[in-house]
Amino acid sequence: MPKSNYLFTSESVSEGHPDKVCDRISDAVVDAFIGADPYARVACETLCTTNRVVLAGEVRGTPPLVGENGNVSTGLIEQIVRDAVKSIGYEQDGFHWDNLNVEILLHAQSADIAMGVDAAGNKDEGAGDQGIMFGYACRETDVLMPAAIHFSHQILSSLADARHGNANSGLGPDSKSQVTLRYENGKPVGATSVVVSTQHAENLSQEDIREIVRPHVLAVLPEGWMCPEDEFYVNPTGRFVIGGPDGDAGLTGRKIIVDTYGGAAPHGGGAFSGKDPT
Repeated sequence: MPKSNYLFTSESVSEGHPDKVCDRISDAVVDAFIGADPYARVACETLCTTNRVVLAGEVRGTPPLVGENGNVSTGLIEQIVRDAVKSIGYEQDGFHWDNLNVEILLHAQSADIAMGVDAAGNKDEGAGDQGIMFGYACRETDVLMPAAIHFSHQILSSLADARHGNANSGLGPDSKSQVTLRYENGKPVGATSVVVSTQHAENLSQEDIREIVRPHVLAVLPEGWMCPEDEFYVNPTGRFVIGGPDGDAGLTGRKIIVDTYGGAAPHGGGAFSGKDPT
């Protein structure tokens, strides 16, 4: 196949994917600290599994999140965790915002790191770590994002809107999408395959879910771009009732390609979530 004619695939994951649950919690902790003190320092990693969330990392802040003795207010942090999980929509037996166990292992930021970051005298504010960052834009979509990752995101965004807007949608929080596009002369011209896996109510069949998902895919892809029917895969294993952290453990920072350009551009390897701006 000529270099300008090729296939390219990107995936996306929903807010209820276990790794994204962890990203959401870590970012909620950062938001709370920065909201209370714009000079706060946060490096918060999250792990989630069946009915359990564990937070670890380093913080520096002000009351009410951090006491005068430097200890973290575990009660407030725990509520931030529960609120984040509730906003995603997890109320299942194996992962419920109201009764999951929350373990908080956050501690004070290293004084050695703080010394290198804080501005003092004529010294500018430093950075808490080194890193490699890439920015990228293209004309494949009106939002200047590569087409495959953009359409993958949009499919799941549409499904999430349907789930949040209708308690009887039958859809669960955990889902993934994958879109493969055909390029001719370096430009995307259509989808060759689409994969959507979504958690669902126990009473729905694979065919039921297929018909629920189909209009969301058709609404996202440009007219005439839909893949052949035998390349449209919905819940390929046949059943996806057990999902989220109850089905697969999650960690902060494991979806960095989903968070950027879907593999269309280089990545420095660092994650976005759970970190203050330094």
